[in-house]
Amino acid sequence: MVACSDSLLWELTRNNSCFLKKKNGHTKRSGAVQFSVEKANMTSLNRHKYSGLANTKVANIKCTDDNRAELVVKTASKPNQPKKNYAEIPMNKDYRRVESAIKKHTSENFYRRDLESAALGKWTKVYQANRRAKGIKKPVPCKKGRGTN
Repeated sequence: MVACSDSLLWELTRNNSCFLKKKNGHTKRSGAVQFSVEKANMTSLNRHKYSGLANTKVANIKCTDDNRAELVVKTASKPNQPKKNYAEIPMNKDYRRVESAIKKHTSENFYRRDLESAALGKWTKVYQANRRAKGIKKPVPCKKGRGTN
């Protein structure tokens, strides 16, 4: 297989991909939104910056089945084998240690500095969801209107 540039891959997969979910807005003001359900897409938005297919270096935080977190990065070896193309690094420590590990894997390693803030934001949400699922933290109660008990 011939190696292609990231921008060429993005132009080819931008509008046509099996991972693409298009949501049309009802008005001009709301507009249309395109989501992507790729394995390594950090924000699930169909943008070149976050695309797991069109970038050679990607990072993502995901929740596992046993309420833990994993950092998914694209490996340089075996780029033509999609199943072996990603490395999943388990994040099992406490909040601050995982935060520093994410920083080391993204910005301090010169991997993807632009994804550091998105990765830390997603780690916060995954951490909170895992604590709720384990029963450590109680779920947020629904807000009720005035005059209700």
